[in-house]
Amino acid sequence: MDSVSGRGNDFLMISWRIVLWRGLGGGLAILAMHFLAGYGHTPLMLVPFATSIVLVLGAPEAEPAQPRALVGGHIISTLVGLGVSYAFAPSPWVAATAVGLAMVAMYFARAFHPPAGIDPLIIVNESLTWPFLFTTVLPGSLLLLLFAFFWHNAPQRGAWPAHWR
Repeated sequence: MDSVSGRGNDFLMISWRIVLWRGLGGGLAILAMHFLAGYGHTPLMLVPFATSIVLVLGAPEAEPAQPRALVGGHIISTLVGLGVSYAFAPSPWVAATAVGLAMVAMYFARAFHPPAGIDPLIIVNESLTWPFLFTTVLPGSLLLLLFAFFWHNAPQRGAWPAHWR
């Protein structure tokens, strides 16, 4: 069984056209992230979506690439990071604890999105506050969701998401 798609060798049998389409979408989404970060005067290293873009556009059939996991995972991880950051001074131990707690919270919320694990790490290490949730994480995850929806459904209607829940 393939760990990315959850299916046997089907993952390796994807048409080269689909692979190129997904790669083009990923590249365009990264470019958009780059421009939006500059427009919002946010350092690119504080925008936690590069690996989410690779997952959602490169392996859209994977469970962590579904909307609930994408948006929910980033929101949950950010909330955990903010809570831990407000409770404790920044340190490697606090950052590691925040990431571990975010993993547990995403799992129990059925919104496990591994790329969102970077959110609490960034929050604790950079001492970010609540505006990070509302100016970066929420709009960024929703914009990625919209981009992925239109990108994946352009060549074949109903191709993504596999489910909304």
